[in-house]
Amino acid sequence: MEDLTKEKRRVHFEPDNVDIIVEQGQNLLEAAIAAGVHINASCGGAGVCGTCKVLIKKGEVESTRTEKISEEEYEQSLRQACQSRIITDLVVDIPVESRLETAVLDRERVGGIQPSQALATGWRFTPPLSKLYVELPPPTLKDNISDLSRLLRGLKKRYNLRNISVDFNVLGKLPQILRDSDWKVTATTLVTTTKTKPDKRGTRLINIEPGDTRSKHYSLAFDIGTTGVRGQLLDLNRGKVRAEGLDYNGQIRYGEDVISRIAYCQKPGGLKKLQQAILTTINGIISKLLAESKVKVEDIAHIVVAGNTTMVQLFLGLEPKYIRLAPYTPTVNTVPLVKATSLGLEVAEHVYVYTLPSVASYVGADIVSGIVGSGVYQRKKLTLYMDIGTNGEIVIGNSDWMVTASCSAGPAFEGGGVKHGMIATNGAIEDFGINPSNFEPVINTIGGTKPKGICGSGLINIIAGLLEAEAIGQNGKFNTNLPTKRIRQGSDGYEYVLAWAPETQIGKDIVITEVDIDNLIRAKAAMYAGCQTLTNSVGISCSDLEQVIIAGAFGSNIDIEKSIIIGLLPDIPRDRFIFIGNGSLLGARLTSFSTDILDEGERVAKMMTNFELSVRVDFMNNYVAALFLPHTNADDFPSVSKRLAKLPDSKSRRGLTV
Repeated sequence: MEDLTKEKRRVHFEPDNVDIIVEQGQNLLEAAIAAGVHINASCGGAGVCGTCKVLIKKGEVESTRTEKISEEEYEQSLRQACQSRIITDLVVDIPVESRLETAVLDRERVGGIQPSQALATGWRFTPPLSKLYVELPPPTLKDNISDLSRLLRGLKKRYNLRNISVDFNVLGKLPQILRDSDWKVTATTLVTTTKTKPDKRGTRLINIEPGDTRSKHYSLAFDIGTTGVRGQLLDLNRGKVRAEGLDYNGQIRYGEDVISRIAYCQKPGGLKKLQQAILTTINGIISKLLAESKVKVEDIAHIVVAGNTTMVQLFLGLEPKYIRLAPYTPTVNTVPLVKATSLGLEVAEHVYVYTLPSVASYVGADIVSGIVGSGVYQRKKLTLYMDIGTNGEIVIGNSDWMVTASCSAGPAFEGGGVKHGMIATNGAIEDFGINPSNFEPVINTIGGTKPKGICGSGLINIIAGLLEAEAIGQNGKFNTNLPTKRIRQGSDGYEYVLAWAPETQIGKDIVITEVDIDNLIRAKAAMYAGCQTLTNSVGISCSDLEQVIIAGAFGSNIDIEKSIIIGLLPDIPRDRFIFIGNGSLLGARLTSFSTDILDEGERVAKMMTNFELSVRVDFMNNYVAALFLPHTNADDFPSVSKRLAKLPDSKSRRGLTV
């Protein structure tokens, strides 16, 4: 093949108005990433999702048309960025459906409620990070012990500290600081081990400052989500949040789900790129938090992090490939303390990162953090804790026992695998109603703008609405005998037109297809089958659940009633459902505030029994039974069955059951 890597080419990206010079022959998606321009790429550039479509307005790329690009789109110069090589100078326009707006993340911050009955209680405000002021007697000929011994003696005498270890970096500045401050200093210490008895914990001296700096006492808490990263700057004197920040996870440009990112890590330099992407995101949030709170970076002394197992390993730069390979083993469940600067975080040298423990490859620190923060481990009430997503995680139990599992639901809840699917951002259809007399839709979008796609919560609402209107049967197939032009034959089979082209941002009809519906049915079936398998494994049924806690940004925005109608959530009294919001960040914050919570996090992780559902025959049987709306067993969904039976003309219209 001809060598195309010698010439330099200029690529101009619109509407970002960004230019980059690259070598001829470079991949267009990689060029966009290098330029800091976001193009949606759900599959991480594997070429199978079709979400990275761009318009070549000027210039030439080498790209073969795939099934993700129609002949009409190809003629209009639309190309998949990940499948295109740069030949000449280019002007590339990123269509609205391929862009990412960060403003929508603000709605996730307040998406859930935090009722008192779903929060941890009884913990003491005893941060693992402490600032200890001490005034020391100067040395004399009769008392000429070393500077470090003098400091440790003073700390033991005033604060009754024992088992103190010392970071080497403290020694380099200790002599000068002691003398310049007239032997009046503030020592920063960190709990290093957790034991059953608090007085047995170890203490590490990590910093020394001149004078009394106890008023400047701060830490950071982060939830590293697959889609978004959320951080809080915490005042450890008052136990309050001083500032909050959030942004999209910079890794999203390499793939929207953990499997795509693990696959990307197998490319040369892939792991380093993904680690750098998340570090850049976190450093950006830290900078914003400091600016908002007017806190100096040197006054931050501790960072607590939670996230799913893959996100944690990518953050730490650990090889993640064995997470997705049987027998599914992560590198580590309990991560040792690590210096923040060694990872690349832009904080002071003495800052350590504490990562909450995980349970298994797909039950991570975010779930442990959520269980601790919500107080599930403290109460006898039989609880189901759910974090719904691509790798939906569930926990069932109470203060005596817990079982947990991960349900590989696929990307439908994030808008993936859906013809016009997208993540929850401005222009995504999130609510849907349908007139049962003429089958005309009523849609609402995030931001109130013209629609450009469908997000996961919107997909749930659409399918529930179509089912109740009997536009689809309980097997997810369209009723093609209805008097409406909205149901038609499309390129992927039958589809329903949600919005005509002139009504959209993308200039095309936005539809939901039978393939889309089937993908959601599979996703919800995996989640419900996981719950059913876990409950059956401990001798109970879903109807025995006394409380259901729904965590995460996606969970905070779903409609409980409609989720039950499609069979995603168990059909139990609605007052048993509680939204907890970002449980992962909640637990990370509480861990920053209390060594009690830190202890409990490690205890909770050890008390969870993990089930690998992929190897269980009963899970597969439950999964197949759940491939129906809401379920093949009507007794599991009594209120939904009654509701559907009461629909007018139900017998003549439905006619589509298994």
